[in-house]
Amino acid sequence: MKQYLDLCQRIIDDGVWIENKRTGKRCLTVIDASLEYDVEHQQFPLITTRKSYFKTAIAELLGYMRGYDNAAQFRAIGCNTWNANANETQAWLDNPNRKGEDDMGRVYGVQGRRWAKPDGGHVDQLKKLIDNLSRGIDDRGEILSFYNPGEFHLGCLRPCMHTHTFSLLGDDLYLTSYQRSCDVPLGLNFNQVQVYTLLALVAQITGKNAKRAYHKLVNCHIYEDQLELLRDVQLKRKPFPLPQLHINPDIKSLDDIETWVTPDDFEVTGYQSHPPIKYPFSA
Repeated sequence: MKQYLDLCQRIIDDGVWIENKRTGKRCLTVIDASLEYDVEHQQFPLITTRKSYFKTAIAELLGYMRGYDNAAQFRAIGCNTWNANANETQAWLDNPNRKGEDDMGRVYGVQGRRWAKPDGGHVDQLKKLIDNLSRGIDDRGEILSFYNPGEFHLGCLRPCMHTHTFSLLGDDLYLTSYQRSCDVPLGLNFNQVQVYTLLALVAQITGKNAKRAYHKLVNCHIYEDQLELLRDVQLKRKPFPLPQLHINPDIKSLDDIETWVTPDDFEVTGYQSHPPIKYPFSA
């Protein structure tokens, strides 16, 4: 919690105003930040200085791990974050590669599960690393990457959190996740939940000990219409102790994740927070 609040204060103190062409808004911006999450001791990084919701973030993560390419698939598991990207982004609506309503194209999980090969085949990055880690193998390339510039034109959105690297030391599993762009007041906690949960979940299904997750951020920003709420409301609040995340112990394989797991298989205990803050969203 402290590292999140410290990053917010750093942007306020040291940030540079940058015009964002996509949204038409200014952003107070710093470059480079590193956050760490203690998964081993179940220090779940759910923000306490405002009410934060975790199940949508986990639902989206499950959709990525399943390779979903359609907003309706995400809605079916309780995640609405792809509705606008699939159906309201004019550039994607005009794209001849779009297959119709709710189609997202070759984004995020599609790349993670079906990365296209020149010969017409596909690479299942997630299955490869799950298989290796389950056998105690770390080839220094246990990487799940969603960032494929050669296919940006085939999807509705290029990824923000784009690469996850797993590292195995004996039976101890670590994760390093990379994010190119981060809306700190609104989006960061969503991403924190996913990084933490990804390590905890992969460790569980591979039989390894989850240790620490390292979250690397490049462009960290606060939109101009978020600044007052963050500075004058959220940062004035005293944080509560972090809660704990509990994952259904019956989840034991990638097949389980693909077939029956839902966000209800993830439970948070000990969560105490201040009231919600409705930050403006910049599409």
